[in-house]
Amino acid sequence: MKGRFISREIVLDSIQHYEIIEEYSGDKYLPSYLVFSKYQDKIFHVLFAVDVEEDNVRVITAYYPSLNEWEEGFITRRK
Repeated sequence: MKGRFISREIVLDSIQHYEIIEEYSGDKYLPSYLVFSKYQDKIFHVLFAVDVEEDNVRVITAYYPSLNEWEEGFITRRK
């Protein structure tokens, strides 16, 4: 588990590298977006929920993607 941890600082410091790769506008509570990002040599994904009415964004989860689930480059999900 320790090797899989992504700190808040890494999520915030990598904002300039965000790329939306999946959109879930019909999610139950708030629309959400899966974002590809890089920090130094690490690639990771962040799932954000967007609350437009309250003008805030919530981080739902952040994780290191696996080639078992993603194509090389980690932007396209395997079918």
